[in-house]
Amino acid sequence: MNTTESLKDYQRVRTLAIRSLFEIIEQSSEGTVIVDRDANIVWMNERYARRFGLESAAGAIGRACESVIPGSLLREVVRTGRPILLDMQDTPKEPLIVMRLPIHDDAGAVIGAIGFALFDELRSLSPMLKRYLSMQEELASTRSLLRARQTKYNFAHFIGTSAASLEVKRRARRSASAESPVLLLGETGTGKELLAQAIHGASPRAHKAFVSINSAAIPETLLEAEFFGTAPGAFTGADRKGRTGKLQIAQGGTLFLDEIGDMPLPLQSKLLRVLQEKEFEPVGSNEVIQSDVRVIAATSTDLEAAIKRGEFRADLYYRLNVLPIQVPPLRDRLDDLPALSEAILEELRSQHELNPEALDLLGQHAWPGNIRELRNVLERAALLSDDLMLNAADIRSAIGSFTPVQRVVPLPLQPIAHETFSEARERFDRQLIESALAQCGGKVIEAAARLGLGRSTLYKKMVALGIAESQ
Repeated sequence: MNTTESLKDYQRVRTLAIRSLFEIIEQSSEGTVIVDRDANIVWMNERYARRFGLESAAGAIGRACESVIPGSLLREVVRTGRPILLDMQDTPKEPLIVMRLPIHDDAGAVIGAIGFALFDELRSLSPMLKRYLSMQEELASTRSLLRARQTKYNFAHFIGTSAASLEVKRRARRSASAESPVLLLGETGTGKELLAQAIHGASPRAHKAFVSINSAAIPETLLEAEFFGTAPGAFTGADRKGRTGKLQIAQGGTLFLDEIGDMPLPLQSKLLRVLQEKEFEPVGSNEVIQSDVRVIAATSTDLEAAIKRGEFRADLYYRLNVLPIQVPPLRDRLDDLPALSEAILEELRSQHELNPEALDLLGQHAWPGNIRELRNVLERAALLSDDLMLNAADIRSAIGSFTPVQRVVPLPLQPIAHETFSEARERFDRQLIESALAQCGGKVIEAAARLGLGRSTLYKKMVALGIAESQ
């Protein structure tokens, strides 16, 4: 066979292949339509015509494609010369999966387009469509879970301009850009979880989940499973499908461990492994899961005293105490009371205000419940008062058991003959620090917060002045 005969044979095979391909697709598809360069229908099979309510395909010939097939994009294919390989086409019955191709002449010019309706039901694309729908459902579920794990507080919610409040916010903002653990120390009701959320929201992990777990609120027998999750059927009564733990839910984000001082000792050692080795194993599983979480811990317990009592691991304390932040009690930031009270009343959507006597009385109470107690008092006073201007009587009635605040007031410093200014100042500092320590029961952290000093600064002053720490 010479070259000319071979070329003719190749062209013949190509032509037959094109014709066969068209016939196969036309016969197996749910509909076929061909339009000219003006997007007018020149041919349509009977099956497609009936789908759009025509008695026969002859009724579609010569009509604009959109007048027969609403929403058709064949005109766009003719105009651009670009195919639309897979698309959704709405019909009076159900949507179709369609393919649209341009038709070229021998010179390469677009002279029309052809459209095939490939499937009459979306499930015909199974398993590809099933996989796609499954991925969509998983993505929607993940987005919903992430929205539920987003923080609602930022640094603007930690209200206060006192020296103690500004120092807390300064240290918290600095910690937001780091990856090291943060340890929030302070009495209950001072706003430790608010700060934890604010730190997460200002960190590079803000787009990931913020997961909170309270060590004191979960039974000890369930705490490990809550932390690390469980393998399928790990123990009697366990979920047969297994359960995802808080550590895994917080992957890429922040895990907030509230009241960590109440965590059982066996779990403390496992948490230490997570912090050091960045890995953990679900309960009842041999699978090792890599951990990528930023830990923020909080406690109202004196952890140093707990270590001495053997109730808290010293190595875990040192691992968590990288960036400690002492959150001061409300009685040590009374200058913030007016702004706090106004913000709380606004949050309660109350029209009430506080007169000067009411504000003065608020400053005389020690607030053992801190900001949580302040909110409770203001809400109660607003509900019980018929007058929009709350007075001292309204506040005292709402407080109930009044606890006077104890202020650090040193005894008058009597001058000593031939004493220099430096010596007098040193004597005053010693007296002031000793008075603060006495009122705080020897607790250096609380004394430092009351004096408006950092803990390390107070320790240095105590060493310089020869003041021994209470044991």
